[in-house]
Formats: sequence, C-alpha cells, structure tokens
Amino acid sequence: MITTRKRLGTSQLQNKQGCALAKFGWRAVALTVPLLIVACGPWSGASASHSRATPPSTSSTPRTLRTLAASVQSTPPFYEVRTGRVKGLGPVLVDGQGMTLYLFVPDKRSGRSTCYKLCAEGWPPLRLPAGITRPVAGRGVKASLLRTTRRTDGTTQVMYNRWPLYLWVGDSEPGQATGQGINNLGGLWYVLSPDGNAITAHP
Repeated sequence: MITTRKRLGTSQLQNKQGCALAKFGWRAVALTVPLLIVACGPWSGASASHSRATPPSTSSTPRTLRTLAASVQSTPPFYEVRTGRVKGLGPVLVDGQGMTLYLFVPDKRSGRSTCYKLCAEGWPPLRLPAGITRPVAGRGVKASLLRTTRRTDGTTQVMYNRWPLYLWVGDSEPGQATGQGINNLGGLWYVLSPDGNAITAHP
C-alpha cells in the first residue's frame, strides 16, 4: 500500500507539472529562450567567431593617401613657367597648366606692362597669387630669366627676360597658340622661346 501511494503521488506530481507547463508553458519558454541565448551565445563556436567583429582592413588607405599626395605634388601651380610644344612653333613658354604664354610688343622688353583695362581682359597677365612673391621655374626654362613686375593695381605679374607674360582668352587648351602674330588691342603678340625671345613664325 505504501508503494502504491508513492507511485500515485509521483504520477499525480507529474500530472500537476504537466498541467502547469501546459498552462504557463508559453510564458516559461518566452522567459527561458533569451536566457539560453545569452548563456550559450559566447560559447557557440561558429556564431562566436562571427560575433567578434573584425575591424575593416585599412591596408589600402595609406596607399590611397600616398597616391593622392603624389598627385597633388606633381601638379604644378598655374603661375609656374615652363616649356611646352605648339605644332609649327616648337618649344614655347607655357604656364603651369600648359597654356601658351605671350609677350606684348609695345611693352618693349622694358620690365613694365602697358596692357590694362580691355587689353588685360583679352590678354590676362600671368599674376602671382596673394602671398606668393617669387615665380616658379619649371621644366626647360632658365630660372635666371624669371622676374616679376608690379602692376598699377598692386598685383604682381611674372616676367621672362624682362618681357611681362600674358595668356590669351582665345586659347582653350594646351598646345594652342591662336594669338600668335595677331595685332590686337594696341599691338602685336608673340609666343616666347625658352631663351626669352619672340617667335615671329606662324604655325
């Protein structure tokens, strides 16, 4: 009889637990699952390896910065004077962007510019930017021939062999010299050789 009661007690206990689980099972599961995830998460092999964030590779960043720095350093300032080539004229003086430079015959190699107002609008002087006091000698030019002159508006214009240097609004890209030999806005205009002399030939 004692054994029977014990067995019945156990059976009844199991039935009560089953009923409790059936009654509160969804709540128990809802509370238990997050705890299991938190408890087991760090120890699950595959997911643990993915959960540890790997910092992004920065190996390409220094290379990109170096390339950008080299590109900036290799780009000459616009006020640099160097040599370029124009078909039919050979090597001529150009600025840092490769645009052809000209002399104005009425300047008479005096070290002074006579091109102002409308003339300077059509033939912009090669000026130094504010804060820059010396011109830059680029490839193929003689640094000893580079000088500057003060314009009446207070800006500084670059000279070569005592010729004030100008650009021409008619040129739109390097290699052009559409202003060569024309008589415009008060006088003749010519490109310059690397020696600083006027080239009077026509391309």
